[in-house]
Amino acid sequence: MENGGVAFAPIVGVVVFLLKGNKVLLGRRRSAVGYSTFALPGGHLEFGESFEECAAREVKEETGLDIDKIDYLTVTNNVLSREVKPQHVVAICMRAGLADTNQMPQNLEPDKCDGWDWYDWNDLPKPLFGPLETMVRNGFNPFSHQSK
Repeated sequence: MENGGVAFAPIVGVVVFLLKGNKVLLGRRRSAVGYSTFALPGGHLEFGESFEECAAREVKEETGLDIDKIDYLTVTNNVLSREVKPQHVVAICMRAGLADTNQMPQNLEPDKCDGWDWYDWNDLPKPLFGPLETMVRNGFNPFSHQSK
């Protein structure tokens, strides 16, 4: 797709299913893309960064949490053409646990997120961010999914 002669290239993002018991960490988005929907922590992959490094960095930057047991789950191809800022995001989906279960999430990017909380996987808040909603509707479960 082009916009005024500028081609839109896909963006590579890394999202993290941060699990604690039967709960997953979600935050309500404040950004133009997916505004006011609940989403996983994550962000753009930086040059030379591994998926695991990106997952740990993004979770730390957004929530202050240290994570471990980081593993790859799946990849999704998301064309967000109906958003205010259309994007094509290839999302690398990772799974992780807390390095210390006594840690509490902090909202370190209040301009991008209304705050973080733990939600039971079987009782997720609404509305979910589009790509996450699609995964849930298609039966994806980060607790039972076998990593590769």
